[in-house]
Amino acid sequence: MAEPEKDRQAGSEVADPDREVGELVGKLTAPGELEPAERRRLLGRLAQALSAGAKRARATGAGRGRWLADVFLNIAPRIPIRDLHTLAEHHHGLTGEELADDLVRTAQKATMTVGAIGGALAAAEFAAPPLLLSAPAQLVAETIVVAAIEVKLLAELHEVYGVHVQGSGAQRAVAFTAAWAKQRGIDPLAPASVSLALGAATKTALRNRLMRTLGRHLTTFGPFLTGAIAGGALNRMATKKLGEVIRADLRVKAPRPGPAGRPGEAARRAQRVGRRPLKAIMSSASARSSAESPRAC
Repeated sequence: MAEPEKDRQAGSEVADPDREVGELVGKLTAPGELEPAERRRLLGRLAQALSAGAKRARATGAGRGRWLADVFLNIAPRIPIRDLHTLAEHHHGLTGEELADDLVRTAQKATMTVGAIGGALAAAEFAAPPLLLSAPAQLVAETIVVAAIEVKLLAELHEVYGVHVQGSGAQRAVAFTAAWAKQRGIDPLAPASVSLALGAATKTALRNRLMRTLGRHLTTFGPFLTGAIAGGALNRMATKKLGEVIRADLRVKAPRPGPAGRPGEAARRAQRVGRRPLKAIMSSASARSSAESPRAC
């Protein structure tokens, strides 16, 4: 009886990465600066932890995209998301647009560092070709960490702009992951946005987004240090673009005054909806009066 249980657990591990993977991603995305040597060490450990999961996925016939999406969905609840008060404390009391600017700059620096470290490791490995056997695991590790940093940025920008996502920690993590996959903010006026976050279309979008991010990290395997430069630059530009897109979207969706003190579009829409009944009644009465006049004559 023990053998079937063992087989069942082995099969389920494809979508249930080791606890170490989540812990390592949490450390790599935690607030504060990491020493380059420590970041390299953590990335190396993450690559090793993911390597075993990738082998199990191949053994069970799971596609790389599906396995990568399953791994990320499992670790998403471990990504540390700060509330607005904590963000202000960690960013020297900044608020509003200035805080959003600083969050994007910090995320850009973090993803650029991941790409640069990956490129530097690849440059060292070219001097010892047998080590290139670890290349796929390294790419996956970089992809997971960059995606986690960007999901964290997206989630914290929602805090800055007052777009509060309801639900448990796991539900919110999935909703933010789905929003990252689609590169847009979460609509606070759509209650189903959290409950429907894991639909088939969203899972496909997440797989595609992760695979595009993985493809971007192929540049880190350029010879010498060209990979480090290219990997860091591409990550920085992609994170900057994400920040711009999400901020523009959240300024429209903000349900209360935005960072600059102006009411968000969602608030203005709600106000218009609240005023609509009286206008509708007056307009309807006027229309009926106009329509009845010719017939009376």
